[in-house]
Formats: sequence, structure tokens, C-alpha cells
Amino acid sequence: MLLPAAQWLAPAVWAEASRIASARLWPAQEYTRVIFESATPIEHQLVVLRDPGRLVLDLARIERSRDLDELASRVQPADPYIAAIHVGQPADGFLRVVLDLKADIRPQAFALKPVAEFGHRLVIDLYPRDPIDPLMALLERERVDPPVTPPPVAQRRDPARMDAPAVPRKAPSRRITVAIDPGHGGEDPGAVGKRGTYEKNVVLAISRKLKQMLDGDMRVMLTRNDDFYVPLAERVRKARRVQADLFVSIHADAFRESSARGSSVFALSEHGATSAAARWLAQRENAADLIGGVNLDVKDPVLARTLLDLSQTAQISDSLKVGRQILDGIATHNALHRGIVEQAGFAVLKAPDIPSILVETAFISNPDEELMLRSPQHQQRFAASIADGIRRYFAKSPPLARA
Repeated sequence: MLLPAAQWLAPAVWAEASRIASARLWPAQEYTRVIFESATPIEHQLVVLRDPGRLVLDLARIERSRDLDELASRVQPADPYIAAIHVGQPADGFLRVVLDLKADIRPQAFALKPVAEFGHRLVIDLYPRDPIDPLMALLERERVDPPVTPPPVAQRRDPARMDAPAVPRKAPSRRITVAIDPGHGGEDPGAVGKRGTYEKNVVLAISRKLKQMLDGDMRVMLTRNDDFYVPLAERVRKARRVQADLFVSIHADAFRESSARGSSVFALSEHGATSAAARWLAQRENAADLIGGVNLDVKDPVLARTLLDLSQTAQISDSLKVGRQILDGIATHNALHRGIVEQAGFAVLKAPDIPSILVETAFISNPDEELMLRSPQHQQRFAASIADGIRRYFAKSPPLARA
């Protein structure tokens, strides 16, 4: 809420000021996020100044606190957008916070209502005025580091059935592009294990390893390569921007009973979930934007049309095929929760033109599987089993040529 100066409170009511319960900073190359949390809604004014670049934030009815003072010490030298943060003394009914900027930014400020363990939050996102184009970033990386063509593989056998006939690998008609989506991130930790393991951290580690394995014979993009939150619709948009042939979202499941175990693979459903557990999981994953924090005032009509529940029969059919291959691959490393590719209405799987699956690598709520997810060796094996499934899918179903 941007308030005109006439609406600021007089010093006489400063006694009613509240404290910031928490102040957090999430720096990343794509954008830096600053969050202020309070027991009550935070009224504010926001002004961007140039020469030198500064962002001036005035908070109404907020008194200075240790959490605010410590925010300045959390600024990292590598933060691409914030050089320093200064917190002033309360005056005339407001508290001023000044951010010294390193780059020309386009700020977004919005409020979030209480959800889960969070109270009222004021979110300030600092986006660059010239944002990074994910497709151009991929092409530039290839220009600097050209892909290495792997040795040809004439045949491949299913490791689960040594007597099975060899599957010939077809040469793809062009370079394959895969979008890997590490779930959650930043403000949204995802599920948390009994030992304090955050889902967002282990799935990022697995995703990075998976990218490393596929790089070379495929073009690979991560929807996030750091600890920051990406809205569900933005994950889909990124995959479409790079014209991905496959979208794989990586997660680590949790359930109220710690005995639940095993890996799962999910595809989108047009006609309801295949099980009550799949429906429950989709509802929980779709609610991630409430925790991660999304500015719902930003409207993108093109994206809105993209995410309409139109007929996605072909996409779902291909998703089930690649899901089966990945499920078979991951079964070589971990037990399966169910032996089928399940389906539910996951928002992150709704790209109408990209086969899209969600992989629940293991139950982070299970003590034994939490240990697996924490282990770099097991992370490597999870990534290898998923990569194997992806390669087997494209060996059988090479992508069509593009103009």
C-alpha cells in the first residue's frame, strides 16, 4: 500500500507503534527479496532515487528493533542489487529504511496475509530493469562452453531385466532442451525433516547434479540455481521461454506418518486425482505460492491463457510416458511408494505444450529416507536414476524438428 504523505501518523500516536518480528534478505541473480514480518499489517511508502541509486522505504507505526538493525549485517558482498542497508531513528510517525543499490532496479512491493507460521509480511522484490532472458543465457553459455557430443550408444538394456531385448537409441533430430525445476526455495522451505533437513536444499542439490549429468548431450536449464522462491506460474513460463522439450520438477515428499516411504512420479490430470494422497499432495504443492510469496496484482494475460485448463491430452499422454521411464529408473535406487505414475492437478505441470512431471524423490518425513536425501552419494544416485529415465524416454521418443 503506497500512502500519500498526508496520511502519515502524527508523533502523538507513536506510542502505538509495533515491532518488526523478523526481517529477512534473500539475494539471488534473478532478483533480491527483502521481507519484513509483523503481527499487524505494515503500512509503507516506497521511493526509488537515482544518482546515487537508493531505495527509500518509510514504515508507518514501526519502531526500531534488533531484527531491523541486524538486517544490515546480512547484506552479502555478492548480492547483485544491494550494497548496504541503513535503518534510521523513528521520527514523525515513521521509520526510514534506506537500501543503497548496485544496479538499476524495478521494485515490486506487496503485502501477504498470515499463512502457516508466518504473520503479516511486507515483501520488497528488486528486479533488474534489464532482466536475464533464460533462452539467451542458455545460448550464451553454449557459445562460451560448446557442448561435447557424447560417444554414440548403439544399444541400451533395461538394468531391471537383463533378458529384455536391447532398445535402440534413435538420434534426435535436434538438440534436446530440458527444464529442471527444484521445488520451493527462499521463503518457502518446503517440507522439513525430523533432523531439520529442508526440502528446498536437498532438491536443489539433486537438481544441480542432474543438470551436470545431462549437460553436454542436452541443453539444460534450472528454474532456480540458488535459494530464492520462484512462483509456480513463473516456473512454467521459464520452461516455455527456453522451448523446453521436457519439464521435471524435483521434490522430497512429507506425510503426517513417518512410516510413509518410497519414491513417486506424478503427471497432470484432467479428470481428478488418481488417489486421495495425490490430491492432498497437489493441494499442498499448489499452496506454495502463499508461503513463498507472490505478487497477485501482477497480471500476465499471455501466461493466464497458457495456464487455462484447456485440453492437454497430448501433453498428459507424453508426460505419462516419460514418467514411466523415470519411475523405472528411480526404482533401481529406491523403493517405489506406488508402482504407477500418479496424476493430480499440479499447477506447476500445466504447460500445455511441454511434457511435465513431478518427481517426489523420497519422504523427507521418514527418518531413513531423510538420511538418504542428506547424503551427497544418494543425491548423486537419485540424479543418475532420473537422468537414465530421461535418456530412455528421448531414445524412444525423440523430439520433433523445430524451425
